[in-house]
Amino acid sequence: MIEAELKARVHSPAVVERQLGKLATARIEVYQDTYYDRPDGSLDKAGEELRVRTVHGTDGTRTVLTYKGAAVDEDSGSKPEHETRVDNPEAAHAILRGLGHVPFITFEKHCRNYDFEAHSRKMLATLVRVPEIDGTFIEVETLVPEADVMAALDNIRTVLADLGIAPEDLTRETYTGAVAARRR
Repeated sequence: MIEAELKARVHSPAVVERQLGKLATARIEVYQDTYYDRPDGSLDKAGEELRVRTVHGTDGTRTVLTYKGAAVDEDSGSKPEHETRVDNPEAAHAILRGLGHVPFITFEKHCRNYDFEAHSRKMLATLVRVPEIDGTFIEVETLVPEADVMAALDNIRTVLADLGIAPEDLTRETYTGAVAARRR
């Protein structure tokens, strides 16, 4: 499946938060993300991602291992995504290191997640703040077969427009890139 996703800067977070609250109840979570790469940086160069994410929320803590392939749509950055829950985060980190991967970057994301249906699709909208990056972002995503990516992205653009997010607010800037630049 492909994670059809668009990301944008949010200029009025309180307004967008109120609008999302009409669609679903917020799930407030903090993500602790560690991205891995090969020592030569070849995953990053290929546009691939390998991540261990520990999610702390009101309903407990869970960890997921995620691999994202190279983008199938350059404009949006939508990628194939494979994810599985991990019972032992320390073991997952040890396995990745044992396979020769090295931690590329680690950072925290503060998220308000909203699960809802729009345009006959299950959607996830996430308001994101990364302490090391100025501003608030919104990500809207849905999982679809590759043949349906463009139609799904059109649906996501409509959802964003309904939330008051303008096309010029869309960004392909990654959190990993922004955090790495801030740390330099």
